[in-house]
Amino acid sequence: MSVLFRFENVLSENVGDKGLDYNLILKAAQENMQRCHLALLKKRQNKTLGFFDAPKNTQLCDKINTLVKKYKDKNIKNFVVIGIGGSSLGNITINDAINGKLYNEKKKNTPNIYFADNVDPEKLSDILEIINPSETLFNVITKSGSTAETMSNFMLFYNTLEKACPDKIKENIIITTDREKGNLKIIADKLGIDTFEVPDNIGGRFSVLTAVGLISAAFTGVDINALMKGAEDMEKKCSTDDIEKNPAYMAALIHYLFYIEKNVNINVLMPYSESLGSLSDWFRQLWAESLGKIDKNKKNVGITPAKSLGVIDQHSQVQLYIEGPYDKLITFIEVGKFRKNIVIPEVFSEVEGLSYLSGLSFGKLLTVEKKSTELALTEANRPNATLFVPEVNEYNLGQLFMFFEIMTAFAGELFEIDAFDQPGVESGKIATYAILGKKGFENEGVKIKKMLKNKKTREI
Repeated sequence: MSVLFRFENVLSENVGDKGLDYNLILKAAQENMQRCHLALLKKRQNKTLGFFDAPKNTQLCDKINTLVKKYKDKNIKNFVVIGIGGSSLGNITINDAINGKLYNEKKKNTPNIYFADNVDPEKLSDILEIINPSETLFNVITKSGSTAETMSNFMLFYNTLEKACPDKIKENIIITTDREKGNLKIIADKLGIDTFEVPDNIGGRFSVLTAVGLISAAFTGVDINALMKGAEDMEKKCSTDDIEKNPAYMAALIHYLFYIEKNVNINVLMPYSESLGSLSDWFRQLWAESLGKIDKNKKNVGITPAKSLGVIDQHSQVQLYIEGPYDKLITFIEVGKFRKNIVIPEVFSEVEGLSYLSGLSFGKLLTVEKKSTELALTEANRPNATLFVPEVNEYNLGQLFMFFEIMTAFAGELFEIDAFDQPGVESGKIATYAILGKKGFENEGVKIKKMLKNKKTREI
């Protein structure tokens, strides 16, 4: 069964004048479909949007699975992902969704996994205290090989490995980077380490279904072939230009219309599944970096992605969603069947206010909580939609990845912006290089020092 997108609660027939008329959606699709769909097709034909075809790379899966088998008897107890943003969020999402957030605490035959995804010295120190370098694989991931945070973390772990067991440097490091250029490629060639490629035509935030996300997944027991199959099937489903048959296009168009017609500028993703909580973090980067841009009319555009988790945030955020400003569109993720389920014991049955819970499964309770929140929002005329996931597994997670990627790409065409660059992020990187004195950024450094010198500090 496929992942389904339900959107009846965004329509005016259910949420009054705060919703969209279905005929308006169809009219907007008719006006925009040819331009947007053909633009994506052209980019695909020009080989500039590789994420669409990434799931078809069966040779990559074979190469990674072969690598995992090679290390099976090498006493590898830890796997450290060294990356940031698109080079770590997808990895975290896969691990949490398939292996569970408490994966490292479980008894298993696969290595524990840690994510060196920040330059926070306390987190890095904790990882160093936990791992034995000789029993650890380090997968450093950066396409450019110049990302300051990733490379500084790699330098730390490389130095640790070199001091502890210099004979295992080549064996215990896996490098994922550009095929031909960059600092990391230079280091890989120097050390004689074979590299996995970050494709030229796939940006970091769209790269989860490449070696970037698949290597750590495979080493922790994830069926990466099933993950890719799910993504491939969703890509086929979303290849049509019929808006009523393409869930990713429909979701993108609905968000676009709420933005321009209703001034809704916050996109809330609210999974009712603890294992899919990290998916919201991955999606936030995908959506924010892709769509927060300056359009062709020099206008600042963008819908802010917000993370929420059911049922936890029923007790922290839903009050705002129901009685706050009409500036949000909430998308729930509902799970049909939980892989594990337990029943609430029939205790305290003599307490009248608790007897209704006795014998109820926690999966049923979670689903009822979601439906109740959906009902409350709808009755308050708050637009909401639902992504229905039959079960959290590799196949369906692959579907979700591809759904969100196509949804984001199509939204970029609707807004008439380049969803695949990130000039705002690059300006921050340049400032970091300049302040730290990186060669080639001397002029920027002079400008920044002058700006800081003339800036008045105000504090209490």
